[in-house]
Amino acid sequence: MNKIFKTTLLILTIVFMNNIQGQEAKILVLIHSDNGGTYTLAQEVAKGIESKGNAKAFIKKVKPSDNPSLKNVPLATVEELTSYNGIAFGSPVYFGNISTPMSEFFSKTVDLWSKHALEGMPATVFMSAGSGAGKELAIQSFWNTLAVHGMVLVSNGIMGNDTIDKTVPQGNTVLGVTSLASLNNIKRPTKSERHLAKLQGENFANVANALKGTFPTHKKSIEKKEEVDINTVLKEKQIKLPEVPKPAGSYQPYVRSGNLIFINQVALKDGKIVHPGKLGQDINEEQVNEATTATILNVLSVLQDAVGGDLNKVKKCVQLTGIFNTKDDFTKHADLMNVASNLMVDIFGEKGKHARATYGASSIPVNSSVEIQAIFEVE
Repeated sequence: MNKIFKTTLLILTIVFMNNIQGQEAKILVLIHSDNGGTYTLAQEVAKGIESKGNAKAFIKKVKPSDNPSLKNVPLATVEELTSYNGIAFGSPVYFGNISTPMSEFFSKTVDLWSKHALEGMPATVFMSAGSGAGKELAIQSFWNTLAVHGMVLVSNGIMGNDTIDKTVPQGNTVLGVTSLASLNNIKRPTKSERHLAKLQGENFANVANALKGTFPTHKKSIEKKEEVDINTVLKEKQIKLPEVPKPAGSYQPYVRSGNLIFINQVALKDGKIVHPGKLGQDINEEQVNEATTATILNVLSVLQDAVGGDLNKVKKCVQLTGIFNTKDDFTKHADLMNVASNLMVDIFGEKGKHARATYGASSIPVNSSVEIQAIFEVE
């Protein structure tokens, strides 16, 4: 009986390991790219990862970018990191270190570190350098962060060095490929640098497959809906935010307290009030709707200024309060405020859903027909 049990256990173990090995490794290629050099290397790394058909690469960025070549690259979230079988990290070199956006992304991984969530997962690094000075130092600084997470660091060694063009400076290092971006006498990344990046991806896929199943991964799907880039949403919806309105007194356009931003705006556009007056007496509901749109756009403009120009840092619209200049017998204030609420949800999605208060007033400063107070939670 004991012999049968051991035999059955052995068969189940073999079947389990074969199933693991038979599945594609899912590898994240996580980048920050300023001018596109790191992204070009990332594409070559991804080609290498997928070259033998045993792994699937997912290129994602840590921060929104205005670079047209990065427009369709999805944003990564910290929470999804544990759902991969390995991560290839790419970044420009900033003064012998990783880039600021990549560093900021890592600053959000404290919870993963405290839960040992990335321990045992393989990682590799590639970078886009300037002249090349400090490139090894930069990769080592990258490795320091990954080592603290307990990740398995995969280097390049001297693979591919015998095939590179030695007549021009190349970004080869034993730690990971780089590109000498500021040496513009030849197109960067060079053909040799791209070749090394592809080899790095191929080698990393082999390691990721070998280590697959040796560390826990979350079961949530990697193919989940990507986080929306708010800047892209604004462009797609052809929403152009106005300039930040200047205060008309001894106050600030916004106040930040902790992670909360407090904003108050009226229907000011190009220095003039949009459709001033009282609803039902001076203006109609359609005009108030236009004034409400102008007001909420002012709110968003101030909010954008408050988060340093990056609306992706907004975590939640907490509350909107709408005040409308109406006659005493008017009761449809909520309908008027829907204009602002709907726009907030159109732009931010779930993060735009908020608590709300709406009421009427006998008058509003500067004869505006609407005033909106807003509270946002930000990073």
